[in-house]
Amino acid sequence: MEISKEQSTRDQKDLESQENSNNQEFSNNSNLEQSTKLDVRDQRINELELSIIELKQKERDYILRAKAEIENIRRRSIQDIEKAHKFALENFMIELLPVIDNLERALITIDKDDALSSTKKGIELTLQSLISVMRKFGLDLIDKNLVQFDPSIHQAISIDKSGKYEPNQVICIVQKGYTLNKRLIRPAIVTVSR
Repeated sequence: MEISKEQSTRDQKDLESQENSNNQEFSNNSNLEQSTKLDVRDQRINELELSIIELKQKERDYILRAKAEIENIRRRSIQDIEKAHKFALENFMIELLPVIDNLERALITIDKDDALSSTKKGIELTLQSLISVMRKFGLDLIDKNLVQFDPSIHQAISIDKSGKYEPNQVICIVQKGYTLNKRLIRPAIVTVSR
C-alpha cells in the first residue's frame, strides 16, 4: 500500500504537472490570441491615424485654396470697381469731343473776322474751361506735331512726300486725338512724312 500511496502521490504530481502544462499552453494560446488581437487593433489604429492625417492635410489644402480664391475674387472686384470709376465717364467724354471740335472750328472761323473779337474771347474761355474740367477727370490731348508716328494713337490720312521732314513723322494734326486715363478714346488724325 505504501507503493500505492507513493504512486498515487506521483500520479497526483504528474496530473498537477500536466494541468500546469495545459494551463500554461492555454495561457500561451490565450496570450497569442490576445497578442494577435492587439496587433490587428494596433494596425487598425495606425491606419486610422494615417487616415486622419491625410484628411487634415486635404482639409488644410481646401481651406488654403478657398482663401486664395476669395482673395482673387476680392482683388478682381476691386480692379473692376476701379475700372468702372475710371472709365464711367468714357461715353460722356466721347460725346463731348465734337463740342470741343466745334468750338475750335468756331475760333478758326472767327480768327478771320476781327469784328468778333469779344465773341472769340468768350469762345476761347468756354473751350479752355471745358477742356480744363475734362482734364480733371483724366482726359489728355494728342496734338503734338513733329513727333514719331505711333499707330496706337495716330491715324494717318495722308502722306507728305516732299522730303522736308524725317521719315515717319507727324507733320500736321488734322483732328486732335484724346485719351482717357491713358486709354485711347479717339486717335489723332494726322499727315505723316515719308
